[in-house]
Amino acid sequence: MCALYSKIFQNPSDGLIMKVRQVSRKVWDYIRFDLKEIAFPSSLPDPPHIKKRPKLTWKERFLILKEASRLYAASWVRDIGPDLRPNDFKKAEEGEDNPNGAKSTKAQVKDSEPSVLEDLAVAARGGMETLRPALQRLYMTRASAYRDALKSFIEGYQEGVQQVMEKKENSETQPQYDTSKKST
Repeated sequence: MCALYSKIFQNPSDGLIMKVRQVSRKVWDYIRFDLKEIAFPSSLPDPPHIKKRPKLTWKERFLILKEASRLYAASWVRDIGPDLRPNDFKKAEEGEDNPNGAKSTKAQVKDSEPSVLEDLAVAARGGMETLRPALQRLYMTRASAYRDALKSFIEGYQEGVQQVMEKKENSETQPQYDTSKKST
């Protein structure tokens, strides 16, 4: 046994090299597996009812990138016409052509009008000279809505106070019965 021990460690640097290799392998494994999991933890697996989407082909990826870049470029144009967004205008035309000749509903009218956010986005692209009037319109509509709500609240409150006062007057004018009679 002593001979085997002395043969293994004849050169003291061999034992040191083995220890360095072992430590470096453990450090490398820690970095490769454990540290990656700590920094970027893997998510839980998907439930069984979820179907994974198939991977896109290079052609499909190119078509998606092409459409996205076209829409992005179109978003910088002030007046986005039917040539830039044909799908949206097709939907609007279908809504106008009612087979029964019925008038369009509020939802269709509401969809055709730009929202406040869209209006502000277009105005912001135009610079300060177009943004200021848009903000003034926004503030004026908000102020008028607040004023109208406050007026209707005050009117309702006054009606409620009048009703309470009328009930109070009616109860005072009616003869009060003596409720202090003792029952025998």
